[in-house]
Formats: sequence, structure tokens, C-alpha cells
Amino acid sequence: MGNSYAGQLKTTRFEEVLHSSIEASLRSSQLVPRPIFSQLYLEAEQQLSSLEGGSRMDNEDEEEEAEGGLDSSSAPNPCQLHPVPDGCCTMDGFCQAGKDLRLTSISSDPIDVPAGFLLVGAKSPSLPDHLLVCAVDKRFLPDDNGHNALLGFSGNCVGCGKKGFCYFTEFSHHINLKLASQPKKQKHLKYYLVRNAQGALTKGPLICWKGSEFRSRQTSARTGSISVFPPLDSSGAPTAFPSEPAPGTNPGVLVGAQQAGPPSDHPSLSAVPGPPIFNGRDSPKHQQLMKKNPPAAPRPPALACIPGVLSNSGPPKKRHKGWSPESPSAVDTGCPTGAGVRAKGESAGVSCLPPAGFLGPTSVTFPVAASGEPVSVPDNLLKICKARPVIFKGHGNFPYLCGNLSDVVVSPLLYTCYQNSQSVSRAYEQCGATTVQPISEEMQLLLTVYYLVQLAADQVPLMEDLEQIFLRSWRESHLTEIRQYQQAQPQLFPPMPSAAAPVTSAQLPWLAGLAASSCNDSVHVIQCAYSLAEGLSEMFRLLVEGKLAKTNYVVIICACRNAAIDSCIAVTGKYQARILSESLLSPAEYQQEVSTELVTGRVDSLGAFVSTLCPEGDIDILLDKFHQENQGPMSSSTAASSGSQAAPVDGSGAPVCTSYYLEPCSVRPFQLAVAQKLLSHVCSIADSSTQNLDLGSFEKVDFLICIPPSEVTYQQTLCHVRHSGVLLELGLEKEQLTKQRVEQYVLKLDAGAQGRFKAFLQNSLQNPHTLYVLIHDHAHWDLVSSAVHNLYSQGDPGVGLVDRLLNCREVKEAPNIVTLHVTSFPYALQTQHTLISPYNEIHWPASYSSGAAMYHENKKYFGLSQFIESTLSGHSLPLLRYDSSFEAMVTALGKKFPRLHSAVIRTFVLVQHYAAALMAVSGLPQMKNHTSVETLEMAQNLLHAPARCPRGHGLMVLLRVPCAPLAAMAYQRLAHVRARLALEERFEIILGNPSTGVTVGKHFVRQLQMWQNIEDATWRPQTYLELEGLSCILILSGADPLGESLPRSLRYCDLRLINSSCLVRTALEQELGLAAYFVSSEAPPEKVATSEALESDAEKLSSTDNEEEELGTEGSTSDRRSPVKRERPCSQDSASSPLSSRASGSALAGEAMAPPTGPPQGEQGRSPPCQEGRVPGEKPRNRPGQGPAVATSRHSSLQVAVTSSSQLSSWSSSSSTAPTADPFVLQTSQCSLTKACRQPPIVFLPKLVYDMVMSTDSSGLPKAASLLPSPSVMWASSFRPMLSKTMTSTEQSLYYRQWTVPRPSHMDYGNRAEGRGDSFHPRRLLLSGPPKTGKTGAYLQFLGILSRMLIRLTEVDVYDEEEAHIGLREESDWHYLQFSDAWPDLELFRKLPFDYIIHDPKYEDASLICTHTASVPNEDGGASRKPEDLYVRRQTARIRLPKYAAYNTYHHCEQCQQYMGLHSRYQLYESTLHAFAFSYSMLGEEIQLHFIIPKSKEHHFVFSQPGGQLESMRLPLVTDKSQEYIKSPTFTPTTGRHEHGLFNLYHAMDGASHLHVLVVKEYEMAIYKKYWPNHIMLVLPSIFNSAGVGAAHFLIKELSYHNLELERSRQEELGIKPQDIWPFIVISDDSCVMWNAVDVDCAGERSREFSWSERNVSLKHIMQHIEAAPNITHYALIGMRKWSSKTRASQVREPFSRCHVHDFVILNVDLTQNVQYNQNRFTCDDVDFNLRVHSAGLLLCRFNRFSVMKKQIAVGGHRSFHITSKVPENATAVVPAQYICAPDSKHAFLAAPAQLLLEKFLQHHSHRFFPLSLKNLGHPVLSVDCYLNLGPQVSVCYVSSRPHSLNVSCRDLVFSGLLLYLCDSFVGAGFLKKFHFLKGATLCVICQDRNSLRQTVVRLELEEEWQFRLRDEFQTANAAEDRPLFFLTGRHI
Repeated sequence: MGNSYAGQLKTTRFEEVLHSSIEASLRSSQLVPRPIFSQLYLEAEQQLSSLEGGSRMDNEDEEEEAEGGLDSSSAPNPCQLHPVPDGCCTMDGFCQAGKDLRLTSISSDPIDVPAGFLLVGAKSPSLPDHLLVCAVDKRFLPDDNGHNALLGFSGNCVGCGKKGFCYFTEFSHHINLKLASQPKKQKHLKYYLVRNAQGALTKGPLICWKGSEFRSRQTSARTGSISVFPPLDSSGAPTAFPSEPAPGTNPGVLVGAQQAGPPSDHPSLSAVPGPPIFNGRDSPKHQQLMKKNPPAAPRPPALACIPGVLSNSGPPKKRHKGWSPESPSAVDTGCPTGAGVRAKGESAGVSCLPPAGFLGPTSVTFPVAASGEPVSVPDNLLKICKARPVIFKGHGNFPYLCGNLSDVVVSPLLYTCYQNSQSVSRAYEQCGATTVQPISEEMQLLLTVYYLVQLAADQVPLMEDLEQIFLRSWRESHLTEIRQYQQAQPQLFPPMPSAAAPVTSAQLPWLAGLAASSCNDSVHVIQCAYSLAEGLSEMFRLLVEGKLAKTNYVVIICACRNAAIDSCIAVTGKYQARILSESLLSPAEYQQEVSTELVTGRVDSLGAFVSTLCPEGDIDILLDKFHQENQGPMSSSTAASSGSQAAPVDGSGAPVCTSYYLEPCSVRPFQLAVAQKLLSHVCSIADSSTQNLDLGSFEKVDFLICIPPSEVTYQQTLCHVRHSGVLLELGLEKEQLTKQRVEQYVLKLDAGAQGRFKAFLQNSLQNPHTLYVLIHDHAHWDLVSSAVHNLYSQGDPGVGLVDRLLNCREVKEAPNIVTLHVTSFPYALQTQHTLISPYNEIHWPASYSSGAAMYHENKKYFGLSQFIESTLSGHSLPLLRYDSSFEAMVTALGKKFPRLHSAVIRTFVLVQHYAAALMAVSGLPQMKNHTSVETLEMAQNLLHAPARCPRGHGLMVLLRVPCAPLAAMAYQRLAHVRARLALEERFEIILGNPSTGVTVGKHFVRQLQMWQNIEDATWRPQTYLELEGLSCILILSGADPLGESLPRSLRYCDLRLINSSCLVRTALEQELGLAAYFVSSEAPPEKVATSEALESDAEKLSSTDNEEEELGTEGSTSDRRSPVKRERPCSQDSASSPLSSRASGSALAGEAMAPPTGPPQGEQGRSPPCQEGRVPGEKPRNRPGQGPAVATSRHSSLQVAVTSSSQLSSWSSSSSTAPTADPFVLQTSQCSLTKACRQPPIVFLPKLVYDMVMSTDSSGLPKAASLLPSPSVMWASSFRPMLSKTMTSTEQSLYYRQWTVPRPSHMDYGNRAEGRGDSFHPRRLLLSGPPKTGKTGAYLQFLGILSRMLIRLTEVDVYDEEEAHIGLREESDWHYLQFSDAWPDLELFRKLPFDYIIHDPKYEDASLICTHTASVPNEDGGASRKPEDLYVRRQTARIRLPKYAAYNTYHHCEQCQQYMGLHSRYQLYESTLHAFAFSYSMLGEEIQLHFIIPKSKEHHFVFSQPGGQLESMRLPLVTDKSQEYIKSPTFTPTTGRHEHGLFNLYHAMDGASHLHVLVVKEYEMAIYKKYWPNHIMLVLPSIFNSAGVGAAHFLIKELSYHNLELERSRQEELGIKPQDIWPFIVISDDSCVMWNAVDVDCAGERSREFSWSERNVSLKHIMQHIEAAPNITHYALIGMRKWSSKTRASQVREPFSRCHVHDFVILNVDLTQNVQYNQNRFTCDDVDFNLRVHSAGLLLCRFNRFSVMKKQIAVGGHRSFHITSKVPENATAVVPAQYICAPDSKHAFLAAPAQLLLEKFLQHHSHRFFPLSLKNLGHPVLSVDCYLNLGPQVSVCYVSSRPHSLNVSCRDLVFSGLLLYLCDSFVGAGFLKKFHFLKGATLCVICQDRNSLRQTVVRLELEEEWQFRLRDEFQTANAAEDRPLFFLTGRHI
């Protein structure tokens, strides 16, 4: 307690202290040296310093003392007398290193300012006109309101650069301030320094020290206390504040000095936003006063001082030996203390569990001043009061306490709440709302009194309630200002304050007393005349005299000080004081205190007293007597109750229980949905531009599941992993899975975890292509920071282990580790400092959305909200209950044993109840009155349930005992009782300890083996799930449940022993989560609960005479609905508590033996049921009844219920005098497992927790949800909005992220200090969902689908289509029969005929090209597909990506980072734009192209000078034989595929150097540049934005030829022949993904034995092979075959073919100089170009031994062109028939290029122009100089009009039509007269305009042989500005 260690010697050695004291005395100027021995006593304020491991507190303490100031007459400061070291500069304005610090001198100099530091200006008295520049840590400077400056100092010298000055005194010496008084930062650091527009450093705003200047302090000295004079005018007399005198006081009266001392300010708490701290006069009212009446100039307070003040160099002060207000605070320091230092709410230890009472953030400091004489705590106070009073410090000063300090508890939490409530107006003040004032101290205290008055006798005050009261009061009093602030309306004059008169100090005691007068002495107000000391003394006197027996709260008010009050509140109620005092214990202190009480024997008296509460006077005597009587044959009662258990298990023909089955391992819809959401989030991380996850680089998935150190949870997880099949699916293990193999993937976070985790990290480093998923299950456990591990653990290696492992640098930086946190309670991971992005949170989906089921589940989840709704609904018996008998007995024993912890008392009482219940059921009916109804019900069902099942299945009772020593005691005691009652084989008792496994007796193991058909004799249950159907009491110990799942046979969840003081949301929901359950969705649990067989006897009704118990547990429907009983108040201190209860139900017991006459009645009220007319959430309060009359009335009510079948449906009863089961029960009852699938367990709670859970706010949200979310976090502000029931999980997450901050011991505490703006970890996810919903199955399913997706990412869909029209090949005697040739022989190849037939499968639906040598099939031969099959999906095959492949933008492996421009050397902006112009006569104008050339690719180009004009693109020589690069530049035209285009050729080229140019349209330039920053881009002119691929091919070819000419000219000057320049380029589609080579095996040149195989090869291999071909420059076009799995041997037998080439072509731009691509074409432009090249007499060669695979890409390419109407409101689809129209018609024009409309129309409707050509291969359409696709049913014959061109012989052909497309001058009338046409053949002439159309008809003399009509003229459906094409049709005469 407080200063309980005062007077004890420190551990510092005497010699060290002696040496320090002598040294300090020699430096001191004082006459009297400081006594040495005064340093040898432990002082209270140093406890925290030593624990925090820092010495700053001592220095801050000394600085704060010195802030009182020293006048000129005082002794000089010893710090001033330090001699300046020799050689140091002492000049004003310079530091001791001789560097200039004056602002005027260094204003333009660059100054290095570390992060977190600010430049400030210091005033030197010797240089009044100058400012000295200093760098100061901004944490030690105040905010804009003058608050929140840490005590102490940290600064650097900007002159010499010296860093680390920790004391302002030392710093002032260094910068030569030469002060005559004690240096103070508040006095000498005056201005912030800022840089102006010119970058010069100038004087900025004043540093606002107002929050520190008016702290009233006292300097403690040996001579006594001093007075404080805060003057407003230095020239006047020191006075108080004259403008606002305190009522009834003289303004001139001196204010009593306060005891000095620093606030307990932990350095690590500086990041936590805290409210201002007001001590003494520094109240908001005085701050407002100072704002209204500011002094003429800022002056430091001149505090009077006396001689002999201790210097800073001296040792610390000596305090009184009583409690001091500077005792260690309740801030979370991260280091625990033992239970020896009694918790006062300000213990130096870590408070892992916040208090239940006045609970709130403890991040701010509390009053440190005390005045007056110390108050002595009376001896034997605890013995007299039966509880330790808890004193909450309020406003102002608090006196010293001394004496019997162990009997009181002092806490600063209320003070913290008061101070936090002052911070609400800051935001408004900063926005100009200067009149918005915080709530006054008087109003705070008055509201606190009002709050305490309305508390019921069984309620405990909560800090959250008080904070909300303050917030509501403040809002109501400032509605006008708040609205104006929210509307943000600028005002010239602020509004006046409200006219409501504030509460004054004089009125406060009277108003408080008036408020307390109506509460029947529950709140007592004491008014003090001088100080709180007299009030505390008066309170202690009243307590000792017993005059406060009925008082729960004492409010002490002292309003004597000038305009300020002192106050404190003492909790004296026994119930409240006990809970509050225990709530201030940390978990470690709680465990230690309980252990101490057990070990030291302090509980012996309690045990002895409890044992006497039985008829025999000693329960053990009664047990021994019963045991001796039943040593022989089993008693008839016991035999009868257990006889039916063993009978049905006979070997043959044994009855079977249909209710017993183990849940199969299956994936539910919810789990699959969550797994898919997890996968979606992982893909989102990979798809983001941050490139934090490259899924394309991973080949497989591995994982590690980290779980808490619970053996049961460990085995449970192993079982999940083994049965899920995930290891087989991921390919991590083979078919035979052993337990040892599975254990590699589950890590128990215990002492041995670090070694295995290092191996995991090592594997992740060694396997960069494996994606490791690190799953942190139960992630809310152990959030302790590793930074405080050494202080916190005290040798426990498990503490902080999660932070050390999962947050280590290796995990954070590993690119192949994704961390998934999984928890049911994510609140502690959702703070302002969290590492998890809100976008990476996955919440379990809601069951219903908008009233409709989202997923079809055959089970319904029953969690906490369902428990509460079921309890509040009143439709069934409540599932949440509390035991009033138990609570009353605990309260009574708490008064009798006030020094024992309530957990000990509760455990002893509950174990006693269990023992009495077991005895009552086993044949000792006299024990019924010594247990509670609830416990008796559990014991009856536990023992009788096996008798109802043919195979003896029973139920489980879970008894939760958090404290391990108490759990062991309970286990031993219950095992002893069970043994004495001979029940060892009736039910098992299992002690569930996290560190040990499940231990079950051999008899019960045999039962489980029989039920589960297990033949392995060595099998033992390892999880609680394997205890399905076993009758047992599971005593679950441990501070928290660690994820253990419980079986369906769990019927009772007894949580009456959970630590009710740990009222935080996570703890409550974690405990209640043990009962979470899945029930059958076929019948609602609310309805089912009322129609099931009663599992207990009617004798429970007469167990006690407490009416509330019966009413709350077994009362009938009519009894529950009685308004008279409902309105009675409840008194827990009634004389009819279980301690004095007697048997009173004999009348009922006699009548209850008769079998019921009506239908059986269902299970009834086991807890206070909801009554009609009662508001939901209202607790029924009933006065305990007395005597048999009450029992009779209950009985009469029961009779009514039994005879009414409409009330309840079934009833079962048994004798009240013997525990034997009634035959009626055995005939009608079912196995307890039958109920298990329909009804969740029944949960028993402590009364305090029950009230917390069941009370709701206006939105229906349980009060428990508004508690502090986790003990490791704290609220960021008291003035926060409330949670709402309508909030989704996402909204709750955002709420906690805004309003909670981690404590210093939290592992996320230092996250924001890392200096990163975005502190989220990119590869970290959080999965949250209710307890027991199947999260383990969900993330295991996620691992499976993630693995499947990665495999899918390494696969690609490529087109797999057989070559078209294979049967129509040219019949020729010439074949290339040199099968083994690597390159074509030029002479042999020239003899091969050209194959006009198009074999590419993508042109299967294109028009056939007929020749005179082609075999003509039947009439339908041309229709390879039906018209309705035109749009059938093309066939694809899924191929695994090999080593050599092209990739899209989603691939980011380490090898190709530099190639992709992701390397740090190549930034996005490092590229330049170059114009390249050349003229082309056909276009009639100069073409200007633009190149975007990255810096890394400039070596491929020639510039006039570095960075100058682009001249040409370098070309190699034909004679180059280097294998290091590819000679041919590659051009890839692309549109709409910036993400999906396969432009990453690094792997395909096997890393070889190559030149790759993307050809893009102008409007797509920016997006392509963003995704491909390191690629060269050729940007087409804007006129080609709507052009097709033909324009790109045309410009590529013409640019390449122009570049060839430039290179020939350039290199000719170097002596190189023009023909030696490499003339080839590659034109590749953007979907070419892989390349293959065929290996053939020929036994001989002409042998029939021919075998071949195909393998993936690099593009480098293919290109270098082709480029090395002899005579390659004689070939105009070179290509390769398209891959197909259906390729026949005949297709690869001949290595080369002379035919069409597509997709990937190598083009000789020199030979094809006069052959151009058609720049207008959208489709079939390659076929058209191939025919032009061949007709020009050039060679086209296809390498049949090479093939290219094309990926199916669903976006971009030709799909980018959409044909739509230009009329926006015309939403109808446009069909191809509408693509043309008559000229000058009113046809709706289309928004599409004319050429595209023409090509699409001819493809689908050419039969309209060429009706005779339909399905007529023998009479094709003659197409001159072009190939247009006329559809699959029309064949064409291509001829060229160029002189000397190669054409097919048309001598024998008669054509069915003539197509003239944009004829040039080579087409003449004589040329057309060579061809013969059918009669009625049709002609189609296409021209650019109507005038050209008529000129063409005349020039070609078409009217001589063709007949034209006016109506046969058409145009494409374009507007005139879109330049439509016109065409004329005619018939042959």
C-alpha cells in the first residue's frame, strides 16, 4: 500500500551512496551538507523509476521542484558553479564548441533536424536582441493549448551537432546562456522557428507554456512547507485572482502550499493523447480567466522561496512515511510486480486486466499534490468494516495517508476520468469556438453524486457510465455552440455563453447533500472546512463507529480553496468495495494472492466453516458415514438409478443409440464462402500496384499454424489438419499421413517454439517459389510486446513470444510469407496502431441479409447474441441464468471472511454446493437444502442422463475455474466426494489444464472406445470433442480459454467462478463463447426448449425456501406471470439466505410423488424468466419468501400448469424422497444427445456478469459490448460515440481503430513510431468470426483453394484446334522430302508450290481461296460449320507454364525485375519521348511517329547527340554470329491489353538481349507506360486511334524499311555494305505465350518409320536457329506452325512448307519494299498480305518443326471494337444487316469505322451481293488485288493486277461474282476481260466516295458487260464526317 516500504533500506550499497553524497556536498554551496542516511530510504516516487528502468523521473522531479523559481537573493544554483572545461568557448551566442547559434547568423544555413525534433529559439539574458537556435524533441514541448508537454528535456546543439542533452541545465551550459537562476525550459525556450518562402529561418509563434506556468507547486524542504504566490503583475503585491474570488473567501488570503512532486509520467506514454492536467488553481475556469485578462507580457511565475532549497545535484527528498500521492501510477508500464505491493489502482505493475469498477484509461497522470497533516488509517479497519474501503481521488489536493495502509485502497481512476472530460472542447477551440468550455469541476462532482445515488445495492459503478453522463451533460449545455461548430459558419463575434447559471463551489456541498438525501443513506456527503484530511478522518471515525453500515459511497468535498475544490469518493459498501478493490489487481497479483491464501493456510477457517453447513455438523463425517453404510452391496437407490446403464451393452443384439454420431469432416457453405473471401483478399494484395505479393512466382503452398500453449487445442488442431485432407491437396504429404508428419505444420507457442519457428523461416528463405501462409490462431492471446519482455516475463519465456516470432523482421520482410490472424475477438488488433489494414480484414458473414438466408445451412449458430435474445424473448426458458442462492451465500461469507479473495470464497462455496447436490442425489436427501436449485439440477441430470439412453450416453457439465490452484483444489474435493459416494463409475471428473492433456479413467476409456468403435487398445482421448456422450464434470482451468472445443453433449456451462472483476469485452465474450453451439435449423431453439423432457426431478422445487430461487428456476408459467411477485423488491441480505435456509417443502414433496394427470410438462425456468409486461432487459426483483405457505402457493401454481396442455407440452417427475428414477421417465425420455442437436447448453453466470450481459442500451446493444474491448488497449478519448447494435463487424472495426490505442505493453504500441506514414503490413490479414463457427475449417479450405489457384496461375489456356481444311491441300508432285534438314534448301524450296488454302483454325469460318489445282469437294464442302456454330467457344487446352514463356504484367519474379523496370535503378520517369518522321507517298503526307524510350534501352538507338534528335534504330549485320542477342527487332501491336498482353519476353528469350517494341495507339500510351515502364513504345499518330491492326502492321513495316535505309546510310560511312545490314523484323501477336520444337527420329530419308515428339523451347533458341539459316535473306516471310495437341505426323513430316504464315512472322522488309499491308484492314490483313507477297514472286516459308502457342485472352484485341448506334437513346442491339444502308437514307448511323462495317457485313451477309456464289466452290468470286472474308459459304479466287505477278491459272474457271475493292490504276478494262463469269453473276465495286464509284465504272467499261440499277447503290452506315464507303452492285449480262 502506497508507502508501505517507507523506512526500509535501499539495495544500493552504502559506500556508493556515501561517495555520491560527499561529491555532491563538495559541489554544493550550502553550509549544511545533505545527510547521507536520508538517501538510504526507499521513496515512493522512485519505485516507478526503478521499475521503468530509467532515471529521468528523478531528474524531472528535481526540475519540477526547481520550477518554483529562485529569486535573486537565494543561494546560487550549484549547477551554475560547474567550471567550464578548459579550451571551451564562453562567448555569448556561441556554444562551447565555438559554433555560432544566433538566428541572424545561421538563418540561411542548412540545419539537420532529426525526426521528431523542432527548431526553437532560446532567449539569453546577455543577448536580449538575439535568439539562439536549438533543436528540441517536440514531445517535451507543449501543444497549442499549452498542455501535454512531457516533463524533462531532450535536445541537440545545432552548432556543433552534439546530441543527447537530457537535462536543460546541461544544455544551457553548453549554449552559454549564463543564467543567474535555475535554468528552466519554460522560461528560456520562447519561440518556434519556421522557414519563410525564401527558405530562411525566422522567428515563429510563441511557445505556449500556459499549461505549465500556472501549475501550483511546493518545494519541499527540511524547514517545512512554503506558500505559493502566483502574481498577475510583477510590480504589484502577490495576490490571488482578483477578478474571480472564491465565495466566502478573501481574495488576498494566501493559498496553502501543496506538496510537490512530479506526475507519474512514463516516457513511453508520450504518444498517447492525454487531457491536460490541472492541479490546484490550474483549472479550466482559471484558464478561461487568464484568456480574458491576459498579463501585459508573458512572464514566468515568480514563486517565493526560502533559503536552503535543495539543488538538483543533491539527492532526492525524503517523504513522510505514509501513503504519498506520488506512488507508482496505474499506467501500463509493461512490468508486473508481485502481490506484496498491494494494488491501489496505481500499482507499478502491468494491469493486464482493467478494473471492473471505475474503469477507464490510465494514460494520464493524477494529482500529485497533498496538503495538511497526514490522515491516519485506523487499526482493524478491515475487521470492523468487513471490506477494504476504496478511495478514488477526485479534484484538487489529496492528503497523505499513514498508519494501517493495508486496509484501504487508493485509486486515481476517477481523477483520470475528470481530467479526460476536460479535453472535449479542444477541437472546438481550435476551430474558433472559443466560448465552448469544458464541464466544470463542480458539475462533474455533482453528476457523480447523481450517478452514485441511482445505483442499486447490487450494482458496481462503471467508468464508462460516468464518462457517458459527462458527455451527455456537456452536449446538452453546449448545443448551440456544437451546432455552430458542426455547421462551420464563420462568425465575426463568438456567441455569448448560455445563460444557465453554473454551480458554484459554495452551492456544491448543499446540492450534493440534497441529491444524496433521497437514497436512504446509500450515499453520504461530508463537507470539509479546511482540507480533505478532516473529511477522511471523519469518514474513518464513522466507519469505526459503525455509522456507515448502510452507506455504499462517501463523497468528501472541500470547497475552501479559492475558486477550486478538493474532493474524493470512498466506496464503503462491502459488495462494491470488495469487487472494486479486487478489480485493481493485475492477473499476476490475483494469481499470487490466491496462491498465497491457499499455501499459507488462510483458507482453512473458510473450509472448516463451509464443512459445518450440513445437518451432521461436518460434511466429511456425513460422507464417511454414508461410505461405511454402503461398503457392501450397492444401495437400492443407487442401483435403481444406474441399473439401466449397463444392461443394453450386451455383445449381441445390443440396442443402439441413434443420437450418437461423430460429426463428419465436411465443409459448410459458410466456411467455403469465408475461404473464398480470404482468397479474394490475397488476390487483391497481389493485384495492387504495390507489388507486395507476386502470386505468379509461387509454385506451391506451405503453411504453419501457431496456436496457444494448450495441449488440447494442439491435438484438436492436429486432428482438423489431418482429417481435412489439406496436406494431400497441397502435395505436402503422401497418402500415408502419420501424426508425426502432421505435427510439422502445427506449432504450439511454448518454450520450444522458437527453434521450430527458425526452421520455418529457414525453409521460407530456401524456397522462394513457395508461398508460406503463417496462420496465427487465437490471435487475441499474448499481445505483450517483446520490448518489455525482459521486465514483464520475470523468467517466463512464453510471455511476448507471439511478438518475438510473428512480428520479427524476417517475417515482415519475407516476400513469400502471408500472415493470417484468426480470432473470435479481434478488438485488440483493431487499434490506432494496428499492423493490419482495414481492407485486409475478413469478417464472418451474417446468417441473414435483408431477412433472407445468405447460405443454406442445415444448422443454426447459437452464439452470445442468440443467448441474450433467447433469454430476453420470453418464448422459452432462459439459457443465461444466475444463481441467487449461491450469490447470497458468497456475499454472507464475504462479510465473515473479508481478508480472503472472493474467488477463493466463491470456489469453496460452489464446490460445497456440488458436493451437497451429489450427496442429495445419491441418497442423502437432507443435503438438498444445502445446495442451490441450479446445482442440484445439474447433479441430477449428470447422474440420471445415462439411464435414459440404451447405451448409457450422458452429458457434460463444464465448470470453469480460471485460477489453477483453485481448480486443483476443486478437483481433489469433488473426486473425494465422488469416491465416498461410490460414484467412480457413474461419471468422470476431468481437470482441464492447458499444459496437460486429457486424463480419463480406464472404465470411461473403454466406454468411449465402444461407442466410437475403436479397436486400438492404446487409444486415449486427446481432445474434449472425443468425450462425446461421456458423463463427466470438466473443470476447465487457466486464465483464459485457449480455443478448446467442447462436445455436443455439453449441457451445462457453469461460469459462476469466472473473475467478475475482469469486465472487458474480450474476457466476457471469451468465457461465454465456451457455450457457443450449432443447433438444428429445422426447429427454432426458442420453441424447442419448451417442449423437451425434463431432465431433473420435481424435488428441486423444495430445495430452499428462497422464493426468488424457485421463481427463477422452477416456477410455473402462471407463477412467472404473477404481477404481485414480480413487483416485490429483492434483498440479497435477507435472513432467508441459504445460510439459514431449512427444509420447507414437505407439503409439496408429499403431493409431488403422484404421477401427473395431464400431459408431461417441459423443462422450466432455470433462471429469472421474462415476464409479460416487463420491459426487455429489466431484471425481476423478488423478495425471498418464507415458510411452507409459499411452497403451497407454488404447488398450486404448478398444478394449474400441469393440467394445461397449452402451456407446456411434457412433464416428468421423480420421487422427492429417493433419487431413484421413476419408470415413467425411462419409458418416455430420450438420450441426452437427442436434445443436444436442438438446444444449446444452459449457462450459469455470476450475478454481476449476468446484469452486465442482460442490460442493453437504447439500440438494444448489451452493455458488455460497450466495455473496454481488451485489457491491452485503452480508450483514446472519454468523449467517444457509443457502439450501436446496428453496426456491422466492419463498422465496429473502424470504431475501435479510431477510438482505442494500445497500452505500452501491447506489441503494436511502437508501430506508429517507425516513421512510416502507412504503418500497415501489406501481407497481413485478419479473419474474425464468432466462437465455434468453424474458422479452422474455413482457413484450411482457404489453403486448398489457394493452392489450386496458384496451380491455375502457373497454367494457361491456349488454343488447341486442329488445322482447318487439311483435306483441301494442293495436290502436287513436289514435296520437301529432306526430313532431316535443319534449314530449307533454297533451290528445293523454290520448286514447292504455294498452298493458297488457309489452314489457320481461327480462319476456319473465312472464305476459301480456290485454285485450279484444289480438289473440289461436294457442294457443302465449304460449310465447315453451321451458321449457328459460328460463335461457339474455341477449343482450348490448359498447359502448365514451363521455364520458357511470355508473361503479362502480373508476373514479378526476381529474375525479371530489372527487365520489367521494377529495379530501383530504373524509375518510371526515366524515359524520354522522341519524334521520328518519314514521308510516304501513298498517304500523301509525312508520317510522324513517337518513340518512348527508357533510359535503359537507349543503347538500341542512334541519336544526333546524347539526349538529342533520334536518328535511327541500330540494326546488326547479317554476318553477326553472336549467340548473346537476337538480331531481329520484335514489334508487338496491341490494344486494350495493358495488363494481359504477354510483353514480358525475358524468360521466353532465356535472358538474351533483344529489342522489343510495343506498338500502341496514342490514347493508350499513358496506361501502357504505367504498366510497362521499361519497354520501348512506338506511339501511332492520333489519326489511327480508331484504326485496325492493318494500320499498325503497315506503319511497322514502313518504319522498319525507312530505318533500314537510314542504317545502311549510316553504316555505309563505316565501310559496311548495304546488303550486310540485317533486314528482318519480327511481328508478333500479344498473345503468343510459348514456343515448341519437334524432335523427329527418321530411320532413313524415305523410311516409313517416323516418330516425333514436341518439347518447349525458348524463343531465343528458335530465333537464333532461324536467323542462322543459310540464304535467309532470300525469304520474304518466315513463320511457324500453330500448336495443336491434334497435330498429325504428316503435318510435321515435311520440315518446311510454302504457305500462309500467321501470328508470329519474321518479315524481310528489304524484299517486301513494294508490298504493303493494307492500313485500312481490321480482319484477315495477314492473309491479304501473304497473298500479295506470294503474287509478287517472293518466298513464304513455314518451319513446321516449330510451333507457337497462343493464349486465350478474353479482353482487348479485336474485341476492343464495338459497333454501336450514334443515337444514345437507341438501346437496341445493332445486327450486321444494319451495317449498310442506301445513300441519303434516314438510317441510324453507327459509331464505327467504315472499313470495319464493310468487313463485318461481308463476313455475315455477302450472299446478298453474291447469291450464285453460295456453297458453290466450283465458281468462286473473283477478288482483285485483295482478300476479303465473304463468309465460310462463299469461296474466292485471288488475282493480282500487278505486272509480272504470280497468279493462279483462271483459264478454266468461271466465276460467280467479281469484287473490286478500292481499285488502283493497275486494274484496267483489258485486265478484267480475261476472266469469264456465269450469266447472272454479280459485281460489287467499292470506292471511297460516290464520285470515285462512277469514275471507276466508266474507266473499267463495266457497263458493257454488267447491268446496274440505281437502287443497287449502297454505303456503310456512317455519317458523312466518318467518311463512309460506297459500293455499287450489278449483274452480269
